[in-house]
Amino acid sequence: MQRYFISPDQVQGEQFVIRGDDVHHIRRVMRFRPGDQLIACDGEGTDYLGELTEEIGNEVICRILRREPSAGEPGLQVTLAQSLPKGDKWEWVLQKGTELGASSFLPFTSRRTVVKWDRVKAEKRRVRWKRILKEAAEQSHRGRIPTVSPVTDWNGLLEAIARAELALIAYEGGGEPLSAALARKSFSRLLLIVGPEGGWEEEEVRQAREAGAVPVSLGSRILRTETAAVAMLACAMFANGEMGGETL
Repeated sequence: MQRYFISPDQVQGEQFVIRGDDVHHIRRVMRFRPGDQLIACDGEGTDYLGELTEEIGNEVICRILRREPSAGEPGLQVTLAQSLPKGDKWEWVLQKGTELGASSFLPFTSRRTVVKWDRVKAEKRRVRWKRILKEAAEQSHRGRIPTVSPVTDWNGLLEAIARAELALIAYEGGGEPLSAALARKSFSRLLLIVGPEGGWEEEEVRQAREAGAVPVSLGSRILRTETAAVAMLACAMFANGEMGGETL
């Protein structure tokens, strides 16, 4: 069933209102008519099964048939921090990371980051990224839309590491096995850090370790940066019992 995100203030008694671009999608793409059903999520963990009753201007009004907790939100909150990759790799990570259950994304620049970040165009890029997150969250039946932070520099990442409950940095030079790191202690919030296409400089790994990050190994194969990101996230979710398996 088609899903849309709304804000809590769009729920009014026994009905909810859909506004904005989703109205065009409902009318022109899905061609919904009164009596058709859809699901709206308030972004705070509640899903509403609704029946379309009327369209007024740029609004679609639906009668609430049922309320229930969103089933698509994992118990583990994961922030995926990645040195900004080139091309459409970052957008692919945003999409797949949302599907896998990431709660937030932190793009950053490091010494070997290939992308030349244009801060003048930064907000326009973030608008596109947010749209990708919203569409992926709807498709994967998430209860919340993940957030994406502005691109930060290396010092900003070190500050995020210092605040993290547990921070793991994928390091091609070796480290603790990822499975062991995920099983080492109980945690509810996790920061996963992935480097650029050219890999880390040793000084960066040293600084990350001093800030509190644990270097981890993803095995004997060298993964592309975008592959490493989704692999780490999938492993973390599986270890926490969020992928149909038992917790480690």
